[in-house]
Amino acid sequence: MGFSPNFARKNSAMITLKELYRIGYGPSSSHTMAPRKAASIFLERHPQAVSFEVTLYGSLAATGKGHMTDKAILDVLGAERTHIVWLPKTFLPFHPNGMKFRGTDAEGHAAGEWTVFSIGGGALAEEGQEALPFENIYPISSATEILSWCMHTGKSYWEYVEECEGAEIWDYLAEVWTTMQQAVRNGLDHEGVLPGPLGLRRKATSYFVRAEGYQHSMRTRGLIFAYALAVSEENAGGGKIVTAPTCGSCGVLPSVLYYLSESRHISDQRILHALATAGLFGNIVKANASISGAEVGCQGEVGVACAMAAAAASQLFGGTPAQIEYAAEMGLEHHLGLTCDPVCGLVQIPCIERNAYAAARAMDANSYAMLTDGVHQVSFDRVVEVMKRTGHDLPSLYKETGEGGLAEDYQKMWDTLHKNR
Repeated sequence: MGFSPNFARKNSAMITLKELYRIGYGPSSSHTMAPRKAASIFLERHPQAVSFEVTLYGSLAATGKGHMTDKAILDVLGAERTHIVWLPKTFLPFHPNGMKFRGTDAEGHAAGEWTVFSIGGGALAEEGQEALPFENIYPISSATEILSWCMHTGKSYWEYVEECEGAEIWDYLAEVWTTMQQAVRNGLDHEGVLPGPLGLRRKATSYFVRAEGYQHSMRTRGLIFAYALAVSEENAGGGKIVTAPTCGSCGVLPSVLYYLSESRHISDQRILHALATAGLFGNIVKANASISGAEVGCQGEVGVACAMAAAAASQLFGGTPAQIEYAAEMGLEHHLGLTCDPVCGLVQIPCIERNAYAAARAMDANSYAMLTDGVHQVSFDRVVEVMKRTGHDLPSLYKETGEGGLAEDYQKMWDTLHKNR
């Protein structure tokens, strides 16, 4: 079995929401989007290279084939001139998702070497750095301080985002919202079996049809499930989605926003404000802990997505800054300790169902917070701190290696089934 090193990353800067909400294709931001980007950067830096060796380490190697990491790299560097080495038991100290690129020129000489890490949500970092290569644009990066700013100025979270990012952020968030809506619709239109050995059928359409036949309460829950399943299944099928904050958790926030937009006829402008608020809370976690399942488990992916969706819902329901912070806190707190154990290394079981369940929990967190005055004992920042420590304490087999939890049980069954054939 692997081990759980005490990864030595420090708190990182709060960078633009454009790097949290990434528009791209699934199934994995850390295992598909980031390796593809890394390969492109290396190729651009070393155009003289004619052949390549790419070594994948730790969690990136353990579940990379299920996440199509090799395909992402080979699509850029070329399958005929690239050799991939898989080292799932070797964890580099900085982060469990390590990659080393080596290039060779036409005369057989070394043409560059680069070690880089996929740190979650599609972001890359080199050892000793926190991200490539963006500026810290948020002067304060804790929820407590930002809440204090809101109370002092009378402004809301989305206004803090606008002050830091500039008015141009709204054009980007509009593109994010358009992509999220299309992902829901695409997921509801698509049927059949998802790629991979699990033979998992898409369920979004059937949930949507059945939900329409229920009365209000069950209909609400059923539609939220259907929308979350739709986006998550699109991701699992390699469709176009938005990381929120990752591919593996991309169904939570869109489902909540899509449901509220459709059922309450909320304007796109208000949805964009909610996206900014949700992104701010996701960014706080990304800066002060991690959104990488390989580093802290699924609490950093689905848990953070639930917090983001709860914050967005609370704002759309007219929550005060304190109530919004409380909703986000509950969304993350009640996912603490959630492991990342993808069956067969695919972003399917239990990932897809977790998205649907977290979307419903986000709505519950909003309802709970809206019944209070926003005063509570445990701050969002405290939960982020505990989440980070909990994630580092989890053994590596529960952090996207496909060795523990549900993945282990299924793998035994899978091996037995094929042995008896």
